[in-house]
Amino acid sequence: MEPGGRSGRRRRRLVSLARRDDGALTLSYLIIVPVFMLVVMVIIQTALWYLATQAALAAARQGADAARLPGATAGAGPQAALSFARNSASGYLLGPQATAAGSTPTTVQITVCGHVPTFVPGLNVSVSQAVQAPVERFATPGGAAGGSPGAAVAPEGATSSGASVAPAGCPGGSG
Repeated sequence: MEPGGRSGRRRRRLVSLARRDDGALTLSYLIIVPVFMLVVMVIIQTALWYLATQAALAAARQGADAARLPGATAGAGPQAALSFARNSASGYLLGPQATAAGSTPTTVQITVCGHVPTFVPGLNVSVSQAVQAPVERFATPGGAAGGSPGAAVAPEGATSSGASVAPAGCPGGSG
C-alpha cells in the first residue's frame, strides 16, 4: 500500500463533500434577511397606523366635548379637534382635517381624518375616526328643556366609531 492511500481518498471525499456546501449559508441569508426586514417594516407600519388611529379618535373626542357644550359655536368642535391634532398628535397624524358633518340640533358628530406616517416607501394610508355625542342641555325636573342652571343635565353618551369610508371633507371623501 502506498502511504496515505486509504486516508488520502477519505480526505479527498470529505473535501469534496464540504465543497458542495460552499455558499449555502450565504444563500440562506439571501432568503431569510429580506423576509425578516419585511416583517419588521410591517410591524412598524402597523404601529404607526394604530397610533394615528388613536390620535384621530382622541382629537374627535376633544372636538365633540367642545361642540356639545351649551352655547358652543358651530365651528367649536372642528376647531378644538384640529387644535388637539396639531398640538398633541403632530407626529402620528399628518395633515389632520376635522368636520362636523352629520351633526343635528340634538347630536354632535365630529370626524377627524388624516394620513399615517409611512415607514414603507410608497405606501399611503389614511385614517378617519368619528365621534357622536348628545348636545348638553339643561332640563327642569319635570323634563321640559330650558330650566335653571342647577337643573339636571342630559346623560352623557358619547360613542365613537371608525369610519370605513372617509366622510365629506376628508381626503378620499364621499362628497
